[in-house]
Amino acid sequence: MKAETITPEYRTVKGRRMVLLPVADFEDLVRKADLWEPALPAADADGNRPADEYAAVSQARAILRARRRLGLSQAELARRSGIRPETLNRIEHGRNKPSVPTIAKIERALQRAQRGH
Repeated sequence: MKAETITPEYRTVKGRRMVLLPVADFEDLVRKADLWEPALPAADADGNRPADEYAAVSQARAILRARRRLGLSQAELARRSGIRPETLNRIEHGRNKPSVPTIAKIERALQRAQRGH
């Protein structure tokens, strides 16, 4: 099976050469590179971060890292957890603060997948 070729477009912006490609191609490359994680909320002048947002992003990163380590797609982890893929996507992006039962479902699914590896 031959890999699909991505043909980028090059532009110069403010003296810097940039690569322009469709969002879907960029997101696919980021996913393959396994680099993306939601950013922690910005700290205030005293170095403090909002607790709720920090907790949501920390939880999101932990789920994301565990899922990737096990080689599961979002759709597969959602299916195994009994939640909607859209819900897992929002959790992993730190946009959704899931309930304790939802986190328990995800944790059980990750543990079962870990035992299966």
